[in-house]
Amino acid sequence: MQNPVRRYKRGTIWFHWAYVAASMVLFITGIFLFVPGWGVVAQDSITRVIHKVAAVIFVAAPVVYFVTKPRMAIYVTKEVLTWGKEDLAWLRAAPDYYFGGPEENMPPQGYTNPGQKMWQIIVLVSFPVFVVTGFIMWMLKCVVTPTVFQWCLVIHGIAFVVTGLMLMVHVYLGAVHPRMTESMHAMRTGEISEEYAKSHYGNWYAEVMKKRHSE
Repeated sequence: MQNPVRRYKRGTIWFHWAYVAASMVLFITGIFLFVPGWGVVAQDSITRVIHKVAAVIFVAAPVVYFVTKPRMAIYVTKEVLTWGKEDLAWLRAAPDYYFGGPEENMPPQGYTNPGQKMWQIIVLVSFPVFVVTGFIMWMLKCVVTPTVFQWCLVIHGIAFVVTGLMLMVHVYLGAVHPRMTESMHAMRTGEISEEYAKSHYGNWYAEVMKKRHSE
């Protein structure tokens, strides 16, 4: 790769894969409860143990990342929650682009494009939902009322469906879509090509170059 641009540091890469791995395990072990006739598989079985172990990693990974990389965590969170005209223009142009339309129609973006922002907003919202409802169902099953427990099941399930669907979209766009293959490469090496940086994260790339030239 000529003129690589550093996009992710090693800590971010480790966090990403730990979180994705835990999410995938939770998705697979949790889906048994949504397939008719499969719920019995999860009752008092190894899948429940695996689900709980993955849940601990799912909670611990972002906590550890925030403690060890607070500036980066705050920067990304602020970026995800900040929306402007270019983000809306990106959303309008995205359908045509993803189905083969010209790349030059996509407005330049910052560190995170709107598609990634939507996924990360779902992660930010669903995380406390999973933590609270999962903790109640795991640790407080014999303490809360049956009504509270049932509501936790429902809310946990809704969050599972929404997040699971978006996770599949995220995996497809990050690992399969021909225009996004460097995203997977970046999550292995931390680097993307200069051309990819310009075309996908133009505003962020300009900031990187400005900082590089000022040093």
